[in-house]
Amino acid sequence: MFAMHSAPAPDLTRQLESSLAAIVYPNDEYPDALFKWIVSECGLRHLTLSGVLQHPAFEGADRRCDVLLEDLASGHRTLLFESRGAGARGCRLDVAALVEASMKVESSLQNDPDLLVLNKFGKVECDGGGMCGLMAKALERGIPAIIGVPARNLSAWRDFAGEFSVEFSEDIDQIAKWLAKLEDKSLCGAG
Repeated sequence: MFAMHSAPAPDLTRQLESSLAAIVYPNDEYPDALFKWIVSECGLRHLTLSGVLQHPAFEGADRRCDVLLEDLASGHRTLLFESRGAGARGCRLDVAALVEASMKVESSLQNDPDLLVLNKFGKVECDGGGMCGLMAKALERGIPAIIGVPARNLSAWRDFAGEFSVEFSEDIDQIAKWLAKLEDKSLCGAG
């Protein structure tokens, strides 16, 4: 007996040489401005987006896990940290909130966006959770994805993404060229 998969067949006309792009950045120096630029640049290029944009939950806060994710398709914002009291130490990532945000983004993949933007390949993703399933679904559908990868997680990223990935530094020119390929593919699909 054969199991039927619910995911549609991949759209091979949308495949890129590298369907997953990693922006590798120094540990603990998340490239906020670069991801905001990517979202803005995609808007100028008339590329439809799915995914999330990361924002600090509090102005001036130095808590790396105290972030909220803005869903790029709906504008919905999800806090990603647990309030564990003033004496709590370490990362306060709320994994349930991360799963919730991932599920909301997954539903937007039905609209066949030109690009999936994800904030970070973090510890949860290194362990196979978090946004990993979402990236796999995007890959199955032929939707390219871009994600931030801290240097400490680069080996795990390479194990996850394999031959489907290209790696960028924070060089805007390299990223702009990759986005131009997406724009060309989008224009070809629209005609």
